[in-house]
Amino acid sequence: MSSKNLFNNHPLIPNSNQYFFERKYVSIHSEDRDISKYPNASLFEIELPQDYLNIASARLYSWSFPANYNVFSILNYNVSMTFKFSNLYNPGEFNVSDPQLEGIFAALYNSLDKEFAIIIEPGFYNPTQMSIELTNKFNECITNEINNYFKSNSQYTTEFIAQFNINGYDRFRIVYNTVEQKLWFGNTTDRFVLTNDSYIFFKKDFVDASCIRKNMLPDFQDWGLPAYLGFTRCSTTALNVEETLSKEIIDLNLTRTSAVDISVNQSNVPRFYYGDVTGTNDNGYWLLPGAPGATVYFIKAPFKISFMGPAYFYMEIDGLNCIDETSPWNLSPYTITTNNTNGIVNSSFAKIAIPTTPISQWFDTDMAPYKYFNPPAERLRRLKIKLRYHNNQIVDFGQFEYSFMLELSLLRPQQERSYSIRGAADLFQVQSFP
Repeated sequence: MSSKNLFNNHPLIPNSNQYFFERKYVSIHSEDRDISKYPNASLFEIELPQDYLNIASARLYSWSFPANYNVFSILNYNVSMTFKFSNLYNPGEFNVSDPQLEGIFAALYNSLDKEFAIIIEPGFYNPTQMSIELTNKFNECITNEINNYFKSNSQYTTEFIAQFNINGYDRFRIVYNTVEQKLWFGNTTDRFVLTNDSYIFFKKDFVDASCIRKNMLPDFQDWGLPAYLGFTRCSTTALNVEETLSKEIIDLNLTRTSAVDISVNQSNVPRFYYGDVTGTNDNGYWLLPGAPGATVYFIKAPFKISFMGPAYFYMEIDGLNCIDETSPWNLSPYTITTNNTNGIVNSSFAKIAIPTTPISQWFDTDMAPYKYFNPPAERLRRLKIKLRYHNNQIVDFGQFEYSFMLELSLLRPQQERSYSIRGAADLFQVQSFP
């Protein structure tokens, strides 16, 4: 007989590898974060109501987000564009004696080839609003330039300046062709150039260093306001009707990809034949000469406008990311010397579509991607959440809040048990009634 005492009040129970499968749902609201520590609703950590143990999988189950984003903003680096004049209307060439026209010519000639910059208001625009905004900004910019010239020259009296400011410089006309879905830039007297290759669009390093632009990845598509207006990254010079027709005929013969769509009439001005453009019974004549003998100049954007804003954003949750993501191509020693991808493995937890435009609220459910754990994750108590766009720029919800629900699949250990369950129908069959 053994002399050892084998009696134990707490015997070890062998693991039967039996588990109860349970789905647990966790609702998270962005306003529940510690706002003093995490002022940005797109980047915060939050404590969960309890410890969640033996997690087999996790996914985003449902969500509700506000559509309040700014398509155009300083953060997006798309609120400015530049232009300059290349040829000015000179009233003396047409024997026109008008002190106002002569003063405008003198002021602009003093600034010939100077690059002007305009900045639009941040926000969300429809095409008509954008065309009005650009028209007013272009004209205001030149009005200010002319006023500064007048005030710096004593030959221009206060009455002369006041007379000019009744209308100011109003020769720019920017309209939206609703059929083509393209913007047209015009001037009633002066030839101009849209300097889309301006240095301001290449000052990304300076902007990043100033903490104005937050995206961390290179972006070759959304490089500035002209890209959203349908332009390439090349300077574009305004042409008159004859020059435009000649250019398009040459392009048609060389590429066979475009058609002559500038209509010529006796006045040699462009026209939209589908109806009024400015809503003032203009019959499609949106750009008429603004002075005796003047020639109108215009530019048609080569591509359609792009005002819709981002289509998706990504949700990252530390420890739960399961989606692989490609990364924007960039010119670097790595990309030119290797054949490897610069994509990111397990970059995000969910990819969320933005189905509407501001201002609205959208709801959706049942996100397909799952994060699986094998063996199950031991514990989950705290989440670190980040909402970003594909270029790694943080989503800006401003003061708007949002919420989402996580689905956690839990495995709860239990001892194997046998159950004998009878329902009401089974009891009815064995009972007898007198």
